[in-house]
Amino acid sequence: MSHTTCSRSLFFAILFAVSLAVFAYDEYVDPDPPTNAAEVRDATPFPVYGGTGGRQYSDSGLITPENVSDLKPVWSYHTAEASIETATTPATAFQVTPILVDGILYFCTPYNRVVALDPATGAEFWAHDPHIRLTAYYGSKVACRGVTFWRDSKGEESDQCSTRIFTTTADARLIALDAKTGELCGDFGQDGEINLAKGVGNALWPGEIQNTSPPLIFGDKVVVSGAIGDNQRVHTPSGVVRAFDARTGELVWAQDLAPPGYDYELSGASEAGYALGSPNVWAPMVADQSLGLVYAPTGNPSPDYYRNGDRAIDYYGSSLVALDGDTGDIAWHYQFVHRDFWDYDTPAQPTLFELEREGETIPAVAQATKMGFVFILDRRTGESLFPVEERAVPQDTDVPLDLSPTQPFPVLPKPVAQVSFDPEADIAWGCDEKLEDIRYDGMFTPPSTDWTLMLPGNAGGPNWGGLSIDPERQILVIDASNMAARVKLIPRDEFDAVKAANPGKEISPQSGTPYGMWREFIESSFGFCTPFPWGTLTGIDLRTGEQVWQSTLGSLRDILPVPLSIKTGMPVTGGPLTTRSGLTFIGAAAENYLRAFDTATGKEIWKGRLPAPAFATPMSYVVTDASGNQKQFVIVAAGGTGMDPTGVLDLSDTLVAFALEKQARPWR
Repeated sequence: MSHTTCSRSLFFAILFAVSLAVFAYDEYVDPDPPTNAAEVRDATPFPVYGGTGGRQYSDSGLITPENVSDLKPVWSYHTAEASIETATTPATAFQVTPILVDGILYFCTPYNRVVALDPATGAEFWAHDPHIRLTAYYGSKVACRGVTFWRDSKGEESDQCSTRIFTTTADARLIALDAKTGELCGDFGQDGEINLAKGVGNALWPGEIQNTSPPLIFGDKVVVSGAIGDNQRVHTPSGVVRAFDARTGELVWAQDLAPPGYDYELSGASEAGYALGSPNVWAPMVADQSLGLVYAPTGNPSPDYYRNGDRAIDYYGSSLVALDGDTGDIAWHYQFVHRDFWDYDTPAQPTLFELEREGETIPAVAQATKMGFVFILDRRTGESLFPVEERAVPQDTDVPLDLSPTQPFPVLPKPVAQVSFDPEADIAWGCDEKLEDIRYDGMFTPPSTDWTLMLPGNAGGPNWGGLSIDPERQILVIDASNMAARVKLIPRDEFDAVKAANPGKEISPQSGTPYGMWREFIESSFGFCTPFPWGTLTGIDLRTGEQVWQSTLGSLRDILPVPLSIKTGMPVTGGPLTTRSGLTFIGAAAENYLRAFDTATGKEIWKGRLPAPAFATPMSYVVTDASGNQKQFVIVAAGGTGMDPTGVLDLSDTLVAFALEKQARPWR
């Protein structure tokens, strides 16, 4: 193999030989602790996770490209939950996006406490602690990305639990709280909660069934699914999607995503009769109440990298599935990966919007995928609104995988992440050994018993942060990582020895198959073994499907031993928020900044320092005080993660609110 050196490696070679210029000494200063609640006359709602239709869009326009430079942190709230993984506590990941309803800000903490705050000052109204089991294994970390609000149309405003906050927990519970007081709604389920692990198949350990996404409201029903532990075994607990009565907790319908003609007796069913090992829905769902449909992004069946040729259970895997919200029946589905052996499960909330095309308004849904593809479908039928080609993909492997001969590739929009890699030309310092003799023939190179390169890796590309849509400008904005990974299958008779010889590595048994698996990101002490940028933000014209800009997202500011803001881009976890005034706010990158970009051009025009990386999606709202003055806030969870592989990123517990130092007139 030739060992050419990419421009990134040359850059690192001279980085510390040049004069120390452009130091970035800006530091986050925590605002004063929250005071008492303000007298709020009105607050613009942000009533559901991801905003209306999951668009991650705010109609607030007081903060503009002209005045965003005056944005400062004005209040913060500390959860007191920030920890690295230990023998007794899981690592935390503060990834929440709050909601705002009836003048109250609601969110959940990594340990699944639900908190209600004053949106103007951050003062706490109430908090509820479900006391999750912290000694369980939760995929190495605990996270709660959002909560859900429901209003009882049959109740009186003064009634207890006439408005409710629904939340799910890491230990698989669905909980109903009085939105005004935080007390449990005793008429829901068993004393205010439902055990979501009951009836879906016995978990091998507490945490094999886990919830990180908010429940979905459809009418007077609460719809939930959940995550199932990856790569442990076949016949895992069912990935069933269930709808419960929002008043009583009674089960209304269940859809276990079993393929047509599934033989429950032969292939395995849970104690409640659900198909074992079926695809789950771990990412947030979204609903179109007018069409009567719930849109569920599905994962691939487990294990990820080998499944004994059982084609049937994959039928609804790695897809977008439209369910009848009243019955749970499947209306249509669109599969993004056939026979997924790459862990390319559908990771993000679907996004509903109206596509303006040649004078016609089309109800559409956009779906981000780990492969760097964005699929745009007619949400009534599931038909693609842009060309998609079925292209032949590699079939060469030394294990008996039942591979699909083709995979779907959108012609438009073009990929937003790196989808090709030359292990020889792109090799970097410290990466020689990991890239030597590696198998790679594109993103769908099948796994084998030799190291196989994956780009995008199993983390994406895009992931659960999803995308945002500016409906006026008809621009879609999405962030993506560019990190390669490698994976190999381990024959069963070698598995125990390989695992014992490599402690701390992600080596999983895939029990019930002839192979375990080993996967890891390809990196060295000089960075990731892929070309710059490692993180991007992309704008797409929805009318044409063409990219209108792509910007580098993130810098080495918080990785280097000296604070140089070198714009290499950084891996991202979280998503963007667009606003009516033409701004896109995003943290997401592995650095301590919230940034603002011009939505039309992709130009970065502001950044604000944070106490830790904001691995979350921001939200925004306007508060009107008792005197009629208006102030727009942008808030983001800046928590970092207790699973930091670099060991240098900051860890925090802080929800930070930004606002203008001076009042602004409404944008027109």
